Parts: sequence; C-alpha cells; structure tokens
Amino acid sequence: MADPNKYNGHNNSSNINGSNNQQVGAPATSTAFQAPNSLSSVSQQVHMWCQQCLRRLRGEALRHTATTGPTQFVPDVGTNTGPAGEAPSSTDDDLNSVETTEVDGHIRPRRLTEETSNPPKQESWISASKRKLLEKTGLKKPRCKDEDEPAPFDSDTDEGEKRIIALNSPQPINYCNNRISTAKYNVASFLPSFLFEQFRRYSNCFFLLIALLQQIPDVSPTGRYTTLVPLIFILSVSAIKEIIEDIKRHRADNEINHRMIERLENGTWTTVRWSELSVGNIIKVTNDTFFPADLVLLSSSEPQAMCFIETANLDGETNLKIRQGVAPTAKLLETKDLMQLQGRIECELPNRQLYEFNGVLKEFGKPSVALGNDQVLQRGAMLRNTSWIFGVVVYTGHETKLMKNSTSAPLKRSTVDKLTNTQILMLFMILISLCITSGLCNLFWTKDHSKKDWYLGIGDFQSTNLGYNLLTFFILYNNLIPISLQVTLELVRFLQAIFINYDIEMYHEESNMPASARTSNLNEELGLIKYIFSDKTGTLTRNVMVFKKCSIASHIYKAERTPEESELVQNILRRHETSSDIEEFLVLLSVCHTVIPEKKEDGSIVYHAASPDERALVDGARQFGYIFDTRTPEYVEINALGERRRFQILNVLEFTSSRKRMSVIVRTPEGHIKLFMKGADSVIYERLSTRNQSYRDMTLQHLEEFASEGLRTLCLAVADIDPDVYEEWNQTYHKASTALQQRERKLDDAANLIEINLRLLGATAIEDRLQDGVPETIQALLEAGIYIWVLTGDKQETAINIGYSCRLITHSMDIIILNEESLDATRDVILRHSGEFKSSTAKDANVALVIDGKTLKYALSCDLRGDFQDLCLICRVVICCRVSPMQKAEVVEMVTQSTKAVTLAIGDGANDVAMIQKASVGIGISGQEGLQAACASDYSIAQFRFLRRLLLVHGAWNYARISKLILYSFYKNVCLYVIELWFAVYSGWSGQILFERWTIGLYNVLFTAMPPFAIGLFEKFCTAETMLKYPLLYKPSQNAKLFNVKVFWIWIFNALLHSVFLFWLPMAAFMSETIWQDGKTSDYLLLGNMVYTYVIVTVCLKAGLITSSWTWLTHAAIWGSIVLWFTFVLIYSHFWPTLKFASNFVGMDIQLMSTPVFWLGLFLVPIASLLIDVICKLIHNTVFKTLTDAVRESEIQSHDPSQVMEESRSSMEPGFGLKSTSNHELIERKKNGGSRRSSPLKNTEGPHRQLRIENLDFVEDIRVQQEYRQRHRWRGGSQVDDVGSEALHI
Repeated sequence: MADPNKYNGHNNSSNINGSNNQQVGAPATSTAFQAPNSLSSVSQQVHMWCQQCLRRLRGEALRHTATTGPTQFVPDVGTNTGPAGEAPSSTDDDLNSVETTEVDGHIRPRRLTEETSNPPKQESWISASKRKLLEKTGLKKPRCKDEDEPAPFDSDTDEGEKRIIALNSPQPINYCNNRISTAKYNVASFLPSFLFEQFRRYSNCFFLLIALLQQIPDVSPTGRYTTLVPLIFILSVSAIKEIIEDIKRHRADNEINHRMIERLENGTWTTVRWSELSVGNIIKVTNDTFFPADLVLLSSSEPQAMCFIETANLDGETNLKIRQGVAPTAKLLETKDLMQLQGRIECELPNRQLYEFNGVLKEFGKPSVALGNDQVLQRGAMLRNTSWIFGVVVYTGHETKLMKNSTSAPLKRSTVDKLTNTQILMLFMILISLCITSGLCNLFWTKDHSKKDWYLGIGDFQSTNLGYNLLTFFILYNNLIPISLQVTLELVRFLQAIFINYDIEMYHEESNMPASARTSNLNEELGLIKYIFSDKTGTLTRNVMVFKKCSIASHIYKAERTPEESELVQNILRRHETSSDIEEFLVLLSVCHTVIPEKKEDGSIVYHAASPDERALVDGARQFGYIFDTRTPEYVEINALGERRRFQILNVLEFTSSRKRMSVIVRTPEGHIKLFMKGADSVIYERLSTRNQSYRDMTLQHLEEFASEGLRTLCLAVADIDPDVYEEWNQTYHKASTALQQRERKLDDAANLIEINLRLLGATAIEDRLQDGVPETIQALLEAGIYIWVLTGDKQETAINIGYSCRLITHSMDIIILNEESLDATRDVILRHSGEFKSSTAKDANVALVIDGKTLKYALSCDLRGDFQDLCLICRVVICCRVSPMQKAEVVEMVTQSTKAVTLAIGDGANDVAMIQKASVGIGISGQEGLQAACASDYSIAQFRFLRRLLLVHGAWNYARISKLILYSFYKNVCLYVIELWFAVYSGWSGQILFERWTIGLYNVLFTAMPPFAIGLFEKFCTAETMLKYPLLYKPSQNAKLFNVKVFWIWIFNALLHSVFLFWLPMAAFMSETIWQDGKTSDYLLLGNMVYTYVIVTVCLKAGLITSSWTWLTHAAIWGSIVLWFTFVLIYSHFWPTLKFASNFVGMDIQLMSTPVFWLGLFLVPIASLLIDVICKLIHNTVFKTLTDAVRESEIQSHDPSQVMEESRSSMEPGFGLKSTSNHELIERKKNGGSRRSSPLKNTEGPHRQLRIENLDFVEDIRVQQEYRQRHRWRGGSQVDDVGSEALHI
C-alpha cells in the first residue's frame, strides 16, 4: 500500500469528513442530529484545521493511487518516504508524467486537465439563474447535489425519493396496508375484467358481432340465438375455469392475511392479524415463523442482535443466512427499551431488488447508522434457530420485495398460434369475398326472376337491398371460423401440461422435484426448437463443488486423507521457505467468506454457504488443518493446526457479478490490518503490486493447467494496510454505505480505493462434475438437428474442456477462438474467418466458435453484429465465456430475431433469468443456486438430462397433436358450412339455411367436440422409447412439416372437396323428389338432416383416418359422436308439443330413418367422400413414405425400428430426392454429430426389400438453413440438389 503522503490532492470537493469540527475517525454523518461543540481557543481551531487538511491530502492520495492503475509502481505500506505530511519535491513531476484520472466515490473517472487540477470556481448568480431556468423548463437535466459535492445525508435525496418512517410516533403519510391479494378478480371487477380478457381475442369479437347482427329483424337466416348461445356457453366454461382458479387464490390469500403476529401497542404486546400491520409498527417474530412484512431488525435473542433466516420462498436456497441488527439497537431487549426508541428511518422507495436495501437509522441525539441488506428481514423468509426477534415494519403488503417480484413472465405466443391467427385473417377475407359474391348473385338473380316468378314475392325492398343481403350471408357463412377452437386449445394445452407435470420419467427423486409446466401456451413450441442456449455451471454441471488442488508460491498441492499426510502441512511444520505464504493462503481460505458454521451434537461442523464455491473453499482449508468453526458479527475464529486464532472482521466487500471478487478487511491476532481478496484472475492480476512479481507467471501457468482439466479457478491475494490509511478509507466507505442514491456504485468506487497493491498468494482449483446423462442428452439433441450454444461466466479453458467432456465439441472439430482487445482487431478476425468459410467448402458446420466476454462486447456492437451473427450461424457449436447476464440475453435476442427460429434458453441461476425471458421458450433448472431461474421460466426441470424427454417426446407429441387439432377443427367447419354456399346456388342465392338452426349451433360444441380432444390428448406417431432412441424423428416437427401455410390450405381444399360430395350426391338422390315407396315427398329440411348426418359420419371417420394411436378414449370420442347425433335426432324430434320448441323437427326421426335413400346414402356418401383421402394416404405410405411412417409401421408390426433406420441410411433409391453420394454423406454427417468425415459406402444390396423414403428431412433442414441463415450451402465438397417434394397431408 502506498504512503498517502507521497501525493497532493487536487479536488476540493473531497472533504471526507463533511465538516471541519469532526473528530478523527468519526463517521461522516455523526453530527446529523447534534450540533458541534464550540472550540475553546484559536490554537485548537488551527490544530483541527491542520488535521483536516492532512486527512484531505491522504484521501486524495488514495484516490489518485487507485486511479493511476493498479499495476503501476506504488511503494508498499512499509516504505518510509519521510515524515508525515512531508511530500518529496518530485511529486509534482511524477504526477505530471503519469496519465492520471480524477476519481472520487461519487464522480465518474475523467482525465485530469489544467482546469480540473485547479479548485472549481464559484458559480456566479447569473450562471446559477440561467441553469435553474433551463432546469425548470426541462431543457436541461437538474443537477443532483449528491453528484456534485459530498452533501450531508439530509440533502442526499429529495423527500419524494425516499421513505421516512417515524419510530414510536404517527407516520407522516399513509402507507400501503399489509393485506395482500394475488387473485385476479373480486366480485365487482370479475365481469368487466373477464369480458375484457376474453374479447381481446379477435375470434370472440367476431362471434359477438355475428350474435349482435342476428338480433336485427329479418336479417339472420339462422335465427337470433344460434351463435349467441354457443358463445355464451364457451364463455361460461372459461368463466367457470377462471372462477375456480381465483377462488383458490382468494383462499390462499385469506389464510395468509389472517395469520397472527404480536405487535407493540402503548407499551403492551397485542396479537393482531397480518393484514392489520402498518409501516412503523414494532413487532415480535418467534422461531420457525414467517416474517409478515419487510422488517428492519432491531434486536434478537442471540448475542449482538444476530439471527438466522431461511429464504427458500424467495430464492429457493435452503441454506441458513445470517442477519444482524446495528449496534445502537442491539441492546433493545425489553419492552420499555423499545418504547424509548425515538427517531426515524430513512430508506429507499419500495423496489424489486431482493438483495439490495439502502437506509439510514437516525435516532435523536445519536449518530446516523447505515442500514443495508444484512439488517432486512423480508416477507416470505422464515426465522430459524433464533428464539425471537424485534423488528420495525418498513414495507407492507404489495410494496414488500416479495410481492414486487410476483410479476408474471413476459407474454409469449407460440409459432402455431401466430400462424393460426394469420390464416384466420385469410379465412375472414375469403368469408367477406363469399358474402360479396353471394350478395351480388342474389341481386342479379332477383332482377331476372322478380317479374317472371312473381309468386315468390321477391320484389320487396329487403330482397333487392344489397346491404341486407350482405349481412344475411355474413351471418350464414360465419361458422367457417370455428367458434370452439380457442376453448378447445386452452383445455387441451392445460391437460398436456398436466401430462408433463406427472411424467414420472422426469421426476428427480433425490431432490423430490418433478417437472413443472408453468405455462401451457408453449407446449407445441417445444417441438420446434432449433437453437438451445445453455448455462454451464449448475445446468450442465452439478454445481456441487469439490476442492481438488491449489497452487501456492509456485507449488501445486493436493489434499490427502489427513492433513498430516499432505505435503502442504509438512512444509508448514518444516518451516519451508514458502511456509509464511502457505499459512497466509490457508488463513485467507478460512476467513474470506460469508459461510455460517453449524456445530452438530457429534462434534462435526456443517457449513451453510450462499454458493457451493464458498463451501468448497472453506472445506478445502479444513482438509489442510485450518478449520473455520466460529462466526460472530465482530470476528471469526479458526483452528489453525491446533492453534486458536481470532480475526476481527472490519469490513466485508461482497462479491457481485460486476466486481467478480470478494474482499474482507481483518485485524489479525497480532494487531495488523490486512485485506484478503479472492476472485477471477482477470481482476486480481490487474490489481497486483508491481514490486512483488513472485509466483505471478508460474501461477498463471498453473491456472491454465487447472482450466484445461475442466476445473474452476480462483486467485487469492493479500495486502497490508496502514492503520491511518484504513481510517481515512473507512470514513469514505461509511459515507458511501449511508447514501440512498447509487449506493452500489459508490460502494464499488470506495472498494476500488483500497483493493490495490495486492500480493499474489496463489490459486485454487475446484471440480464441478457433469450431471448424469449430460453427454448422452447433448448427443441426442445434436442428432435431432438442434444447435447448442453454451453461455457461461467461466474461464475459456474450463468451458472448452467441459465442451469436450459433454460431447458438445468433438476432436474432429476445428476450434475458432476469439480473444481480441479492441473493436478493430475484433472486426478483422471476424471478417477473416467469415471470408474463409465463404471461399472454402472444407469446414462447413463442423467448427466450434469460442469467444470471451470482452470480444463479445465488440462483436455485438452495431457495425459488427451482422458479420458476427453470420459467423456464429455457420458454426456447429458456439461457446461464449466470461459473459455477463445482459450479454447472455443479447446473444439469445440476436439469434431469435435474425433467424426467426424457435430458441430455447436453459439455466439455473438468477444470472440466467434475462436470457430465459428473451428466448422463445425458457427452461429453469431447480438446482443449487435457488429457484430464481425456475420461477422466471416457462417450464422447470430438475436435471439437464430431462430436457431430452421434454423436447423429443413431449415437444414432438404436443406439436403433432396441436397441429392436427387445429387443422381438423378448420376442416370440419369448412366441410359443413360451405354446404350452405352450394345450397345457395340451388336456392337462387336466397340465404335460406339448409339445416335446422339449433343443429348448426350444436355442431361445434356437441356433435364434433370430442374427436379434437382425443386427437389433442392421445395422438402419438411413435412410442416414447422410440422417440428417445432415434432423435431423427424430431425433425418433422422441428421443420414445421405438420403445420404450415401449405398444409393448412391443403386441408381447406380437402374440406371443400368433401363438401361437394356431401351436398351434391344427396341432392342427386332427391332429383326425383320421391324417396318413399308410397310416393310421398318432403321438404328441404329432410335433405338438410340427411346431409348433416353424412357430414357427422364423414368428419368422424376423417378423424379416425388421421389418428395414428388408437386408445379406448379415441374410440369413444369418434364412434360416440356418431351415436350422440342419432340419439339427439330421436329425442329432439319429440320436443313439440310438450315443449314449445322445434316445431319444424317433429317426426323427423321417422321420416329420416324410414327411407332407404337415407341408409344407402349413409353407406355410400362417406365412402365416396373419403375415397380420395384413402388413396392419397395409401400412395403416401408406400411411394412417398417418410421415416416417421416407416418407424411407426415397424412398431405396429412389432419389428425392431433399428432395421428401418439402417435401411433409411443405406437406401440408394431415387425416392430420397437426393443424389446418392451426397445423401449418404449427409446422413453420415448427421450421424457423426456434424463431422464431414464419413466412412466408405457399404454394399447394402440383398434379398430383402429396400425402403423407399420420400424425404429424410435433411433436404428440408438444408432449405431452412438457407432461408434462416442467409449463407452458402456446403456439402463437404459435393453439391446437393435441393429436390424433394413435401408429403401431401390429408
């Protein structure tokens, strides 16, 4: 540490103490509520002034030392540079010769110029008036006083930007009550809120419009209620579902709100409900009790106001955490002491930051005390191993941090939903066209026949009015869009999510954690995944750390069975020349942490740590005989090879993702002040002193060696601190810790002042083993055509080694490593590699790209993003190292937006939440780092290996089910309601309906409602075991072959074709008008019911034709729907006159079933309609058979599907649609995980029949890559003809 007297300060605003009359070492804000004592003499004032000047000089020296760069030469603490206060004459020259920056705890670093090196001038009143005027008019941002000068706390924050809580007195304003409500509705808001949610859907608005139009007299041909009643029924089903779910929420809320707690009122403790608490109340919480609100800890039953809490409900961590009240309130142990507490708490406004709290306790007549996260007890946490605590309520109800974080995840819509909405709009346009065409035809027909066929009475105004006719046909054709589709999809997706939740194969017994579908809207999206972005630690690895080895003073040591057996301990006992460094290394391991020890009855010690790394390091020290066993807020004690040593904890500079390091400042048993630091090598090395270069290079080599073995590494360093320097810095740190605004940044700036001139001790290596099944899962996902990217904060060498271990990187792959220090260098290397790929066919996708966080920052800049994106998409594997959470999210967003592909992000920690929410589908792993990722995800699983089943089985199944459900729903509606168009041709475009009005309304909600459910819940083309064994079966769903624009309109055309047969064939049978033997005739309604019956039978048989997996429920749905219609006819025909209803349906059952024409048509019409479908399916399954069809056939025939897979790989028939050599090469490359090295072609000709497969999905994959990646196609030197026809989906 440098002698602070070596430099002179330049910034007059760096008065650390804040006042000239404060005692040395006193906190800066200690006089906030107490006036200073007057000094007795002028000599004392002069003496105090000199002391203040000396402290300012020291503070400025610290600031400039920290700013000139940690690696520059700075004398050590022990170097004597002259008497205190005397600066050498070379100081000014030295400062002018070194590029320095001006730094303060609240000023952004900037270059020193002649202007900044002089004291700032006083602002004139003219300039001040001008500035204030600009600020008032909004033309200039108001200057924050806290940013410009070190103001006392009272002026640090405006009154409106902080919360003021009076202690034992009325509050200045009314705050939120403590009643919580997680329910969506109440009695008054349910109806408007529910209707608003429902009619945000275009389909419901459309059907509401139809229902309103039907109320216009003489306009609706289908009656006034045929649309309104089904719509009300569907809305009622949704409303009942919402009510049931909301009642559960209300019951849970009431149970919480009615819990009891003790509150201090007028000197006595009163038991009240949680909902009755308010801000400023002092309450008592007992052991194993949840905290009812966010509290500031005052005192507890433990010494020094300590307590232990469990935050499993907040972050999922079951490890106990320590909280400690501040010293001034720790003695408040009795009721009378609590009643005497007078003052106020000033804290930040309610926010979502779970791990941050900024506040100040101001007792009248006492110094201000900083309040941080260590003094906060959050709602949802539980008190453990502590008899009781006293706390004051600071946030209540929906302003607590728990409730602030209870926000829903971003709304995500599946690709299938988006495509469906687009096609609905297209159908709507077709509907409008049909209405206009029919209206015009009616107008022309009426003009031609109004006089000739005068008896029809069609010359009135309504018959000749185009507007009326358009409304009539609009109502008549409205059912082309299925009214029940949305509610069917909701229920099916909900049940599919239950299947995921109850899948025993995705249940992790060790952690008692099942899979959980937190949303059901994305079930089918799991079958479309093209890119996976994965975290490493805790996702691919177990996040269960084991201390393996360490490097100390250029020597590598490993732990043995006992400390005495280890070479490290022997070197200490023999007083080796490096023994002092070894001892300091082990002391650092056992002291620099936040671990809490728990002593068991058998004498063993269990460590509770916030992260597995910390626990592993402390356990590593224990393996070498340095046992950490005692922690209090003031000190820690260790057993160092049998010797008890106590270290006083002065400050803890905690680890953050931006700092990438942790430090503690301790007073050793010998009275010295030391700073112990552990962190990433990148941040430790830049803070090392230039005078002590020992072990630096050798430790760096050891770090690379450890990383190449896949071990996680940390560097350890120490610094000696002069007591005077520490006192000056501590005042700066105290001021930063009491700031309400930008406290974290100011604390970081203060930490930078002291974390300099370090002496390197060595490094540690921790093993984080792969989870079970990770290599097999990654191999299967790669075979399925999914690209996997790893985004991690670990070292590059560690990430690469893990890539090899989990088979993400193969030894045949070329690896591109991007480690650049500037934007220009990054641009050059990216453009060079991109050019190599574009000019060569030798290295297609069989390349792994590895990039570090610094280079990634440049690569994601605006001018380089496109080129970097193209380079990444060429590569088969991408690994991003040392990346921040925001960089993870940026990478995911870049790929999602540029490729338009479906992406999946999976992680287990809070640092993965951003990318999980950016991806199309977010998967959270319930692991060692808590439940933050799982809570923010769409689906959560316990282990990475379960992702294989979630995608390859549930994803592919759900995609196929939802696709068929949607296509079938549109098919059956078009099939029935287009018949009204054919009847309009026959009836002179009159708008007359062919069917009875209530049978029209019940078509979707009753007679054809069950087959879509059966398809959506039980359809599967292969068993789960086969899907897992052959990942290639995932590609049809991944390439969206089952549901796209082409397939959709093929189904619509198929429905139109069926409607032609279903109407005109019965119409031809009615040409003679005599359908009974006695010569009697009937009206149009009999024809309508005959056609309706044929439609019901045909669409149900169509459902059976597209069903791949038959269960008894499938049989019940298909055949039961047909039986249900006939039962309805028998009952409905006898309503009249018992019920004044359906008078035109009387006797219809007898009329319908007594004519042989009906029974003959029942046999011939459905067969004739479906004959083309059967023929197409037969041709498809023989000539153009897909791999999925072949595997399914082998399963039906109880044959081994592996034979089909082998035949598909070796087949040379033209049915592949590829050239033979390229096809084999592609197959082998897929089989070998993307490698372009393929084995020689084997002769597979034999007596057995070779399988003809129309498309093995590789051609489709190539086409998608062309479209999404916008790059050249490389086929290992062999050009492939992009041929192949898409199967006809009928």
